[in-house]
Amino acid sequence: MKICQSWLRGWVGAELDPAELAEQLTMLGLEVESVTVVGERSDGLVAARVIETRRHPNADRLTVCDVDVGSGQPIRIVCGASNVRQGGIYVAALPGARLANGRLIEASTIRGQASGGMLCSATELGLGDLHEGLLELDRDTSPGTDARALLELGDFVLDLNITPNRADCFSVIGIAREVSAASGASLLSRTDYRAAVAIDDQVAVTVSNPVDCPRFSGRVIRSLARDARTPVWMSERLRRCGIRPIHPVVDVGNYVMLELGQPMHVYDLDRLPPSGIQVRRSRKEEQIALLDGRIVDADSDMLVIADTSGPIALAGIMGGQSTAVTATTSNVFLESAFFAPAVIAGRARRAGLHTDASQRFERGVDPTGQARAIERATELILAVAGGQAGPLTDIVHSEHVPTRTQVRLRRSRLTRVLGTEAPVAEVTGILRRLDMRVDEQGTDWLISAPAARFDLECEEDFIEEVARMFGYERIPETAGRHEVHLASTREDPDGLATLRATLVARGFQEVVTYSFIAPAIARLFGAAESEQLALSNPISADMAVMRQSLWPGLVTVARENLNRQQSRLRLFEIGPRFSAAGSARMEELAIAGVIVGQRLPEQWGTPALALDVFDLKAEVEALLGLSGEPSQVRFDTAVHPALHPGRSASIRCGDHRVGWLGEIHPSLAAELGIPNAALFEFVIDRHAYKRRPRYDAISRFPAVRRDIAVVVPREVQTARLLEVVLGAAPAVVRDATVFDIYTGPQVGETEKSVAIGLILQDTSRTLTDHDAESTMQQLRLALTQELRARFRE
Repeated sequence: MKICQSWLRGWVGAELDPAELAEQLTMLGLEVESVTVVGERSDGLVAARVIETRRHPNADRLTVCDVDVGSGQPIRIVCGASNVRQGGIYVAALPGARLANGRLIEASTIRGQASGGMLCSATELGLGDLHEGLLELDRDTSPGTDARALLELGDFVLDLNITPNRADCFSVIGIAREVSAASGASLLSRTDYRAAVAIDDQVAVTVSNPVDCPRFSGRVIRSLARDARTPVWMSERLRRCGIRPIHPVVDVGNYVMLELGQPMHVYDLDRLPPSGIQVRRSRKEEQIALLDGRIVDADSDMLVIADTSGPIALAGIMGGQSTAVTATTSNVFLESAFFAPAVIAGRARRAGLHTDASQRFERGVDPTGQARAIERATELILAVAGGQAGPLTDIVHSEHVPTRTQVRLRRSRLTRVLGTEAPVAEVTGILRRLDMRVDEQGTDWLISAPAARFDLECEEDFIEEVARMFGYERIPETAGRHEVHLASTREDPDGLATLRATLVARGFQEVVTYSFIAPAIARLFGAAESEQLALSNPISADMAVMRQSLWPGLVTVARENLNRQQSRLRLFEIGPRFSAAGSARMEELAIAGVIVGQRLPEQWGTPALALDVFDLKAEVEALLGLSGEPSQVRFDTAVHPALHPGRSASIRCGDHRVGWLGEIHPSLAAELGIPNAALFEFVIDRHAYKRRPRYDAISRFPAVRRDIAVVVPREVQTARLLEVVLGAAPAVVRDATVFDIYTGPQVGETEKSVAIGLILQDTSRTLTDHDAESTMQQLRLALTQELRARFRE
């Protein structure tokens, strides 16, 4: 939430130094992420009224303006803004003035016409990021008025990161309470908002479910001036707090929301039926067109405001187009309600929305502040747009309005938790400054939290309040002593560090992605809808199900990096994946990787070669070789919906499939906007990487090389060939390498010839020719029996 210091200063009776204020709020648990200055360097600016305009004789897009700057004699300014008009009041920078960007204004000649200054836009004044034409001031502004004071240039804007439990601080008055309580300064709060009632008009309101809406306040205001404009002071405060001014009445609603923390909604009264409105749960298959143009389905557990035609607003989230305020609106109905947090929480995200109103309602607003917000908004609307106000409609079901129960705070417990003894009078003062009802009972306190503090429920909550205001820096540090027996442990108890180090050494970079993905992305990577684990309260529609594979996140990261001119990528992730089978839920730890681009970094000495599935297989074999049973791993040709047919394989350990590798399916690559990439993923068996490496002595005797050409059916996998060869004489055959595969006229149409180089070596003696030939005969016999192989000379 953003808040400007000038606004806060009107609520706290003390001078507020920005740096000290930011430090104070942060120590109170309201972290200030940044402090920015509005128009810091602007100087020498005045309000100016345009008396007369005419086209520049030498430029179609320039206007020559005669301007009254309050000096008694008009000056001439050449202006290029499209919204300059006769009678308009703007900010003029006269010669010698300085703009927010540091530019010094001087008298000049523009296309042959003298210009004695400049008319300024909001951007040039440091008030906005976009060029929206000249910033127009209020009609009653006198020429020559100091624009820096008028626009409160030099104001500080604090960007606060407010935790979800502090709903009361999503407002100026909430922050002011904190500052007042911490500093001891008086809180300049008003409770005497009372608008004069001039008409008897009311809108009939029916609350069908008081549990969901225990309080509803409203008011009719008629005869608004259609040419009314939001005052500059209000629009600038809204802009600095991150809200774009729209319409005077809507702006007042947003202003009151920021000031008092109570969201409001404004309806065009002429678009409401005479029968009035109803607060109820949505009915089956109801839809609503929202203010932002979206049409959403109102689920049965959503609370809506409805008329005879159906829903006209999602309660506590957003209004509908059918009753929206427009430029021609002259009669309005104000709504200010308390909606139970339980009926608002999660509904906005489910509809793909995130609004200021839902942010406040789902955390809890003050259930006693609805009428006050209506009165404050009425006061402002009558001042801005005129009109006549009707009587206040205030429907209260007190039995469902949240109340605060008394909590006992024990002095002994407070001292024990804080680690120091706080003076009784100071504790009582802290609690009362926080607007709590406090009764001292002996050494204890009986405390009732204010209505807006939904986060205060138990004794520990009140101890935290005392600690915040007492000051953490005042709590002494006491070093405790305790005898601890430290047991020895391995540096890498589960082997994950070894996996990470291996991949990093081979040129990979680790990434961490969300465990939540979009259902459509999950389907693209082979997850059936019945197998998806849907979240009951997703962050957004794009994070609605738990991932069943690490690939979606990795591919997304790869695509984002490719879009930023990173042409060669090697990424991996270690994390959980989730699956469902009927009512069973399973979580597995997996490792996955993606490679994209060239085999080697760009260089002059080696031609550019694209990566393929065999490059990826080498990386996977390096990882699996770290396990205690690398000989149990094999790769079988298999089909996966996300992988290229014929360029994919399943990874098996013994009789179990533990993962997949292969090139991404071309259609999937096209849909995701990523070039050819190779992927792998397999489940990590932590026990496999806990085994210590076994030492094998290096033989002191020379090795013997023998080659063999084996003719086998084409469907026989090379891996199967090597498995038979290495298993036939494991004591002598140290290594086997495929160095040629031949298919052609010299073998059958359904056969292939595979040439294998064998390294024979013994650890106890030098092998003779007879030993080598005997081993080769043993190998031929095993290949003939198991694979129906024949041999070429």
